[in-house]
Amino acid sequence: MEPSSAPPRRGRVPWQGLLLTVSLVTFWNPPATAQLTVESVPPNVVEGKDVLLVVHNLPQDTIGYKWYRGDQTDSNRRILTYIIDTGTIFMGLEHTDRETIYPNGSLLLHNVTQKDTGYYTLDLIRKNPLSKAVTGQFRVYPELPKPSITSNNSSPMEDKDSVALTCEPEHLNITYLWWKNGQRLQDSDRLLMSLNNRTIILLNITRNDTGPYQCENWSPVSASRSDPVTLDVLYGPDVPTISPPDSYYRLGANLNLSCHTASNPPAQYSWLINASLQQSTQELFIPNATVDNSGFYACIAYNSATGRNRTTVKTITVKFLPVS
Repeated sequence: MEPSSAPPRRGRVPWQGLLLTVSLVTFWNPPATAQLTVESVPPNVVEGKDVLLVVHNLPQDTIGYKWYRGDQTDSNRRILTYIIDTGTIFMGLEHTDRETIYPNGSLLLHNVTQKDTGYYTLDLIRKNPLSKAVTGQFRVYPELPKPSITSNNSSPMEDKDSVALTCEPEHLNITYLWWKNGQRLQDSDRLLMSLNNRTIILLNITRNDTGPYQCENWSPVSASRSDPVTLDVLYGPDVPTISPPDSYYRLGANLNLSCHTASNPPAQYSWLINASLQQSTQELFIPNATVDNSGFYACIAYNSATGRNRTTVKTITVKFLPVS
């Protein structure tokens, strides 16, 4: 393979911050006793960005560099060799045409992918025959899209069903967080979480588990939260109440009763007077009540989704009441 004669290897203009780092390192003469190190700038990077492997404390007798992928000086994993005096570059098997080498040994990797995550080893070529190598590393994370929540049951029944919520899409090396009503979701006896927290299971669902829920995918370089999702928990009816609470009515008065219960979907109502079906409405109105209207008034609430019904019975007495 033909060598190149002029550093840096590529003609692209790197990120300004990385160029500044290169310039500072190039013109800084460290103490001779300082330890050779490789610093990744930044140590965590979003996929598609650039990473600079900055070399610190080069020995003065350095005449060239060899860069390798991995934590070993394996010739099969060599990226390139650089000779300082001539600016000559020899490409290795791991060269991808995305690497830029600088005279101070620093290596710039362009447009990194998740496959670039890992260790990189610098082996110095020195006048002193003793070799000297050092390793650095960085991690590449994906650009996280806005997540969404999927559910295995969007209309669960209270005290009967369990619900699994999953944060989509799936990513490796990502932290998943869950929120309910704007607060971080905490562990409880009725909450199970998968190993990576991507899926949560709500056991024995109740009406208090309606939500809304949000999931968040998080990495050291980015974070994004989903739109809120609300569960349509089916419940009820609870034991209905009949209002007003009065049990005695004056002869000739209007008898106006109303029945209420907690239910989702809303309950259907029907009335019985002395076991005789009257009408299927939430309110019962009897004008000009007589003694014959006395008896047992039953309100029946029915939920067609849960298949449940509850009944309340109230005794009504119509009689002559003196005017107070």
